Amino acid sequence: MVDYNASAEQIIKYVGGKDNIANLIHCSTRLRFSLLDYDKADLDALKKVDEVLGAVNASGQCQVIIGNNVVEMFDAANKILGNLNSNKAAAGNAPKQKWYQVALDYMIAIFQPLVPAIAGGGVLKALVMLFGMLGWMNEKGALYQVLNFIGSAPLTFLPILVAFTTAKKLKVNELVAVSSVSALVLPDMVAALGKGINLFGIHITNITYSSQVFPAILAIFFYAFLEKWITKWCPKPIRIFFVPLLSMSITVIATLIVLGPIGYYIGVGLTAVIMFLFTHFGFVATALLAALLPIMVSMGMHKALIPYAVASMSETGKELLYLPASLAHNMSECGMAFAVAIKTKDSKLRSTAISAGISALFGITEPAIYGITLQHKRAMATVMASSFIGGGAIGLLGIKAFALVGPGLASLPMYVDKSDPSNLIKAIIMFAVSIVLSFIIGIFAWKDPVEAKNETKTDTLVAPVKGEVIPLSEVNDDVFSQGLLGEGIAVKPSEGKLTAPADGEILMVYETGHALGMKLNGGAEILFHIGLDTVKLNGNYFDVKVKQGDHVKQGDTLIEFDLDNIKKEGFDPTTMMIVTEYHDEKLTFPEVAEQSENMTGSLANA
Repeated sequence: MVDYNASAEQIIKYVGGKDNIANLIHCSTRLRFSLLDYDKADLDALKKVDEVLGAVNASGQCQVIIGNNVVEMFDAANKILGNLNSNKAAAGNAPKQKWYQVALDYMIAIFQPLVPAIAGGGVLKALVMLFGMLGWMNEKGALYQVLNFIGSAPLTFLPILVAFTTAKKLKVNELVAVSSVSALVLPDMVAALGKGINLFGIHITNITYSSQVFPAILAIFFYAFLEKWITKWCPKPIRIFFVPLLSMSITVIATLIVLGPIGYYIGVGLTAVIMFLFTHFGFVATALLAALLPIMVSMGMHKALIPYAVASMSETGKELLYLPASLAHNMSECGMAFAVAIKTKDSKLRSTAISAGISALFGITEPAIYGITLQHKRAMATVMASSFIGGGAIGLLGIKAFALVGPGLASLPMYVDKSDPSNLIKAIIMFAVSIVLSFIIGIFAWKDPVEAKNETKTDTLVAPVKGEVIPLSEVNDDVFSQGLLGEGIAVKPSEGKLTAPADGEILMVYETGHALGMKLNGGAEILFHIGLDTVKLNGNYFDVKVKQGDHVKQGDTLIEFDLDNIKKEGFDPTTMMIVTEYHDEKLTFPEVAEQSENMTGSLANA
């Protein structure tokens, strides 16, 4: 039996403790922590906690991937954490996020909580429609109509739901915010807009705000500004009624005149762009998205597609790209996992693969992605190949989704189309094809990883440039400092010459001359990167002395670069040497914080 309390305690410990947590929410598979200091999160330790599939810092959050048991883990963590309000006040001390991280954080906070209601309503409508088509339910009967009304409610009143989540994210009065947006969908307001209204001599655009997303978001952002500004200047004795009175009145009028039309046309424009892409490049776009989804999901980037999917569903009642592509990807993860379960001789991996395959069959892919796909190149290649082929076929068939829920066995009714019964049949066929295709590719492609040999050759690497050797963690770039590309060292150069740290072969040379890759005679592959963002120099100040395929000896000159001019252009010349792939050898790196180009010491092993 899983001890969620013990695991939750460890998770809280490794994200920096209760005092480091500003907020905790969860999605369908992940605990999402907002932390005061993300440097305190020990991702490696988190990955070793029971029931944790992975951990990443992404989208301005520390995300702990749990999988199917996320609700139980969230409840256990919440019991331990209690009230976090005192920590929220200290959140201002947290490091500032980049603009795109802030934007993604807001999108996730606004749209992610909407998914269960929209998904539940969408699947309910699809099931009712399917039962009607099969003759199992009378389409004119009371039960059919009531269930259909229930399924329609989340999308019909989507602006109200969006108002609540937006207000919660902006930390303003949720009920007053909801009341403001509710005015836009009042039957009397809808009727008045239909007849025509003029305010202050301005004709009000007749927009049906039911099912609209962006007008509500713009309205609540404006409301949040008003609430805080009016509260600041309003006398305290009358705040309780005067602040909402003014805020609601001004917000609704401003939305009717300006914000509503702007938000409406944003939604229409976004839908038009996607429809254009689907019409002209449908199967290619679906194939590429399906193939990239395992990478996007692992980085949390797929959440950026939710606003589009919600907008498309509310505007047109269907979605043509993300959910159809997800059908190919989810079932490819399923087929690959079952193939691994059959082929592997590792009992622990087999157990993981069976569990992950069953989860993917029902639309939850994180266990497969983090447990198998990301850890094994052959599994990743299998999933991407199958997803690309399946996604392309789905795009060619024009399969459409009618409910915002992860495609899986239980959610197949999301593809029910009353006007085109073949849509569901096509989806069922591609559901099976994607599983079988991935399974077959996986059976032929999978090989258990070869265990490392006890006796290994040791290669001693010398510093590639003269200067001060520093650890990668001190490099002023997260890609290098967090070891995302691999282990290695960095050098603050005192001379503009990059030399071979050992004997090997040149694998590739970047056109701009700022980076180069080589393969050591022992098999390890190394990347050299001169400076940070120096790709922007477009090759200026770099003189490459080798070409792809050249065999070099330790100490041979690879690139000469103008150190002084690179500094004058405002670029950091720190040079990185990173092992991107180990083979059988053991590598000894230059010692950190030494000034000699040939000082060596043990830093990492294969």
